[in-house]
Amino acid sequence: MLKDEKIPIDEIYVPAKRRSTLNPDTVEQLAAAILEEGQKSAILVRHDGKRYVLVEGLHRLEACRALGESTILGTLVQARKH
Repeated sequence: MLKDEKIPIDEIYVPAKRRSTLNPDTVEQLAAAILEEGQKSAILVRHDGKRYVLVEGLHRLEACRALGESTILGTLVQARKH
């Protein structure tokens, strides 16, 4: 069973391909929702040596970063490299 854990935002690498899909309006809306209700679903990351690599959840990650959070709720998964 996968378990959610607090992951340091500074240790999460976002691949360039994923970064290109970032929508600032979505980040802003999610940040407002997270402020109001908290983070409802974890992002997905895989471990790559010393860092985490984002698999899913770019907008949630950027919303938490914009709010000044130092950690984010994440689930460690095994995913193939892109």
